[in-house]
Amino acid sequence: MAILIEAAGWLGAILVLGAYMLVSSGRVSGKSALFQWMNALGSALFILNTWWHGAIPSMVLNIIWLGIGTVALARIARLKRTRQ
Repeated sequence: MAILIEAAGWLGAILVLGAYMLVSSGRVSGKSALFQWMNALGSALFILNTWWHGAIPSMVLNIIWLGIGTVALARIARLKRTRQ
């Protein structure tokens, strides 16, 4: 189980860092679904990892991060529906 939790943490780190890299390099927009999904999934994996390790401040930060990403994804989906 511990190995899966660590793998989740590393995958979360790769997703969040990759999203930041893509936006910083101009390859994707901060308003894109790809960016938001990478951040939301990455933060969800971080939540699992930080909970396991008892890192409560990091866990709370990632819960907020996930909330921001979820709201952004909902807005993207709503805009997509209104354009169709």
